[in-house]
Amino acid sequence: MQGKKLTIVNRHYPPNVNITGENAWDLANYLIEQHQIDVAIVHISRSYEGGGNKRTPVGKIFSIKTIYEGNNKILRYLSSILDGYNLIRKAEKLDHGPIIVMTSPPLLPMWASKILGKKNSKWILWSMDLFPEGFAASNEISETNFLYKYAIKQTYKNAPDKIIALGPQQKKVLDKKYDKEIEHVILPCGVFLDQNKVETIPQWKIHSDKIYLGYLGNCGNAHSVDFIKAVIDEVDPEKYHMILAVYGIKAEQLKNYANGKRGITIMQSIPRNELHHIDIHLVTLVNSWTHIAVPSKAVSSVCSGATILFCGNKESDNWVLLHDAGWLVEDNEKLKSTVHNVLSSLTLDDIKTKKNKAQQISKDLNTLVKQSYDTIASWAK
Repeated sequence: MQGKKLTIVNRHYPPNVNITGENAWDLANYLIEQHQIDVAIVHISRSYEGGGNKRTPVGKIFSIKTIYEGNNKILRYLSSILDGYNLIRKAEKLDHGPIIVMTSPPLLPMWASKILGKKNSKWILWSMDLFPEGFAASNEISETNFLYKYAIKQTYKNAPDKIIALGPQQKKVLDKKYDKEIEHVILPCGVFLDQNKVETIPQWKIHSDKIYLGYLGNCGNAHSVDFIKAVIDEVDPEKYHMILAVYGIKAEQLKNYANGKRGITIMQSIPRNELHHIDIHLVTLVNSWTHIAVPSKAVSSVCSGATILFCGNKESDNWVLLHDAGWLVEDNEKLKSTVHNVLSSLTLDDIKTKKNKAQQISKDLNTLVKQSYDTIASWAK
């Protein structure tokens, strides 16, 4: 009897270090080991700046070369559009079971709708980020632009058979966009089943009597620099120490702002297995990006046993799923005063209580992920 097959399509996949590629690896590895599913992965063969752990690839790998690897913004956009088209065409030609379509490059779901939807091929949307909405949220294009309207129309013209959503709030948004309720699973980004915590105090944690804050990872269009700066301004070096390990388009601005200030250490990166040594992880999602993205750093931080200080909309999946393990700073005109009120009043007992909640949330999310993986396995053909 022939075994079940399934294909995953994404720009990123190990050995490249990227969070979406790592999530694709986690799913592929689980399906192969736990359900003996024949998994194929179609991805772009190039390196990108990103966070995550290095992994040895699993599954049947099909790599596609990009036409451009430089830094020219326009050429990168054009090449990513072509990359998306080539990824979907390659996956279609493989004819290797249902196709899980992730959302990188940004217009990948548009090509899936146009190519797979038109031919009634079985495909599943894994909605990491929503595009082309992300371009409008970043003010890179107007919602009234005819190209944007065309991309939106084509993206949601043909609905997928099933959806893998990052949270219940994002799923509601997708149902509305497709104008129908679609069978789905919830699979938060940032839950890793292979948690391997290092209990030895790391070298960077030099103050055993202080509360450690941390902003780790990407700082891009979806993230609020004003929030991070407000926290930097409120760091009382007698009470707090802050670790800043950041990359992305707004990273240099933050590093320059924090440079030389007491109570702040700027680092290149911190391994995931040391995340729990940060007491409070800073997470930010500007209002225009609500439901378009769901920062994985919030989930991975809580799953490590730490807490979060979340700046964003209270309707965001990050806050809906993780609110018991953190504090909320709404992204509005009261941002600075709210940051001040939270950090000036926090106690070690407050943090301990939230960390205990984080441990329970972590267990619940691990259970949810395994259940979702098992359901996805049942979708293979």
